Amino acid sequence: MTEVLTQLAAPTESQGLALDRASNRPPMITAAQIARRVRRLGREISRVYADIDTPLVMVVILKGATVFAADLLRSLSIPAELEFVRASSYPSGTSSNGRLKLAHMVEGPLVGRHVLLVEDIIDSGVTVDAVERRIRRLGAASVRLAGLLDRPARRQVEVKIDFTGFVIPDRFVIGYGLDYAGLYRELPHIYALT
Repeated sequence: MTEVLTQLAAPTESQGLALDRASNRPPMITAAQIARRVRRLGREISRVYADIDTPLVMVVILKGATVFAADLLRSLSIPAELEFVRASSYPSGTSSNGRLKLAHMVEGPLVGRHVLLVEDIIDSGVTVDAVERRIRRLGAASVRLAGLLDRPARRQVEVKIDFTGFVIPDRFVIGYGLDYAGLYRELPHIYALT
């Protein structure tokens, strides 16, 4: 099934039903586990940035990190602003095409600001490395990385993850903002498809 899924641009009706059944399997990470971990990350991030003079700037990588970023933002006890960048190397299916596309970049000024880059899953490292380099060129005082999921088996570029939710095996996952061909972001738990 893995080989078939990696070649598809969008799920067919029967494959969509198979993916829907993934939500009937036990989740890899439950909504309760995610909620507990995000609250802990929020406390940790709030401690690290407690003494900064300006609000923290959370730069969220669209679209997958939006659910994580919203929960993380609500868990902070410090002022924070939201900015967004749209980056993708997964045009469809379950495997990266190796080409990074940055379609939307941060709109607000970052000179002298402390930035927390928020990503749903760090696997190859290509996306977060490119975005981090771009943010540093915009004059940020500091840039740290928060990732809900770390999938080190696919790492191509070494990146430092400052705040990690969960380390996962080399599986393609959906739910809690993570998608397959644009679908399944709404699932409250995280499921492994492969």
